[in-house]
Amino acid sequence: MKTKSKLLTTLLLASVAPFAFASHHGGSRAAERDVVATLVAQPNFTTLVAAVGAAGLVETLQGEGPFTIFAPTDAAFAALPAGTVESLLQPENRAQLVAVLTYHVVAGKVMAKDVAPGEVATVNGSKATIAVNGGKVMIDGATVTATDLVGKNGVIHTIDAVILPVNPAEQDVVATLVAQPNFTTLVAAVGAAGLVETLQGEGPFTIFAPTDAAFAALPAGTVESLLQPENRAQLIAVLTYHVVAGKVMAKDVAPGEVATVNGAKATIALNYGKVMIDGATVTATDLVGKNGVIHTIDAVILP
Repeated sequence: MKTKSKLLTTLLLASVAPFAFASHHGGSRAAERDVVATLVAQPNFTTLVAAVGAAGLVETLQGEGPFTIFAPTDAAFAALPAGTVESLLQPENRAQLVAVLTYHVVAGKVMAKDVAPGEVATVNGSKATIAVNGGKVMIDGATVTATDLVGKNGVIHTIDAVILPVNPAEQDVVATLVAQPNFTTLVAAVGAAGLVETLQGEGPFTIFAPTDAAFAALPAGTVESLLQPENRAQLIAVLTYHVVAGKVMAKDVAPGEVATVNGAKATIALNYGKVMIDGATVTATDLVGKNGVIHTIDAVILP
């Protein structure tokens, strides 16, 4: 427990130092503070504030927004299984921490009177479920215990539990792509090609996934043309060229030719320590789903 307290104190001081005085200054009104400073000014969000700092999200949440934050209390974090908070705050687990924290944030300023039952898209990319139970508002099973703590760039609602997005390892590779913010064009293309059900299958699959920027870099009109129904066969050929049968983790990728689901072979090479596939650079690796793995690439490769 002492280790946790020391870690939280260090992170808290580091993350709030730039704005702590403004947050607590007697002449400052709550509505003039951003949502981070508003959290800092409360006595029951110290773990959340430390986590926001460790995740590198302070500047983001100080931005224009607006944001709606479903904020777990210190008690909510303390109720997690032993070691969970300490693990999430480690630098090597930053991506997981970001995923958890952004699942508590909704774009826009949604006041309590405007919260409605149903699914709500979080900044994480996943959807949380809001329900009313016995007159109480719930989000993914957590109860909203206080509402409408307003900052200049958003609003905070207190919740009594930490809510967790679906573990990526429990999602298929399509759902895993959907949950990421930089694969919207690829997801649309998979849908237009009628490959969703295939990639939701048992697999496993290894996907070399071009980002939205990669698709945008294609010659003007290329994406629009590929998405036309009459060009579905061509689109399938392109997409399946980005898929390899089997679950090939980054450590197992080796230079040489690799057979794609398209039937054609792509060439993997090492270039100054970077992994390339047909000239596209692998920029991120090992995004794992239950039926495969996804490696991000910076260009669309063509058979």
